[in-house]
Amino acid sequence: MKPLPSILKSLPPTTVIDSNIELSKYIVLDLSVTNSELIANKPENADDFELFISNFLKKNNAEVAFGGYIEGRTLYQRSTIFKNDSISERNIHIGLDLWTKVGTRVIAPIDGKVHSFKNNIGLGDYGPTIILEHTVENEIFYTLYGHLSLESIENLSVGTFFNKGEQIGNLGSSDVNGDYAPHLHFQIIHNIEAYSGDYPGVCSTNDLNFYIENCPDPNLLLKIT
Repeated sequence: MKPLPSILKSLPPTTVIDSNIELSKYIVLDLSVTNSELIANKPENADDFELFISNFLKKNNAEVAFGGYIEGRTLYQRSTIFKNDSISERNIHIGLDLWTKVGTRVIAPIDGKVHSFKNNIGLGDYGPTIILEHTVENEIFYTLYGHLSLESIENLSVGTFFNKGEQIGNLGSSDVNGDYAPHLHFQIIHNIEAYSGDYPGVCSTNDLNFYIENCPDPNLLLKIT
């Protein structure tokens, strides 16, 4: 049986947000601890960060800023779900973020059915989240869509099937998405274990090797670059 990364590479390029946005309007965004511009701006809340993203897109004549797979970040330090007395600090992002306007359509990149969904409430969490289950070449894997609108999970049912390109939801605003600037957290998960409507999207350095293995680079599927 082919390994999952090989299967993902063999699939044609696809997208997880509004297909009317041309690939030429995408630009890489570095949110790592080495980004001097981010350090200089010091966005402290969702409004500050949304302004930072908006200015970055405008300056680069772009509509979508993307990136962040296996990226060490400082922006999680404001939330206790990433660091507290009982856990090691989690600051390495293991999905791919696509930063764009609130309400942007989120679409299924390949055929799949709803595995689970949940509103993960709390500062720094996903907010409304959908997980799809896929089967390709007899291999089962999952994709996670975090920071959606509340409407995205209303009237949704486990087992609902979405064809590739079909809308599954919309990007949520900061008041429902964990207090972030509008964006989609997109993640591929090989073995989801017992998780339902949720799965870690940020890990510690101690667990990084496991998550690199279990959550391959989403760009293997999207092929943005």
